[in-house]
Amino acid sequence: MKRFRVTVVIWKEGKRFVSKCPELGVASYGSTPEKARSALEEAVILYLENAEQLGILSDLTPALSSPVHFTSNLDVAVA
Repeated sequence: MKRFRVTVVIWKEGKRFVSKCPELGVASYGSTPEKARSALEEAVILYLENAEQLGILSDLTPALSSPVHFTSNLDVAVA
């Protein structure tokens, strides 16, 4: 069994919480942050299992195996 550490970002949209894994571009949602995180975990596992079956998991490994992940906020203005 391969183990990976990915980043989880969660934000509120209306009455739902959206969760996203930026390394994979996988997203999900839930009625609470915890449910959104749990739903994302399931989606990420399915995504990685599918990537392994397709033989492309090694293409994702550099982003997934990095021991350091940084997240930050960036405020920008758009005209």
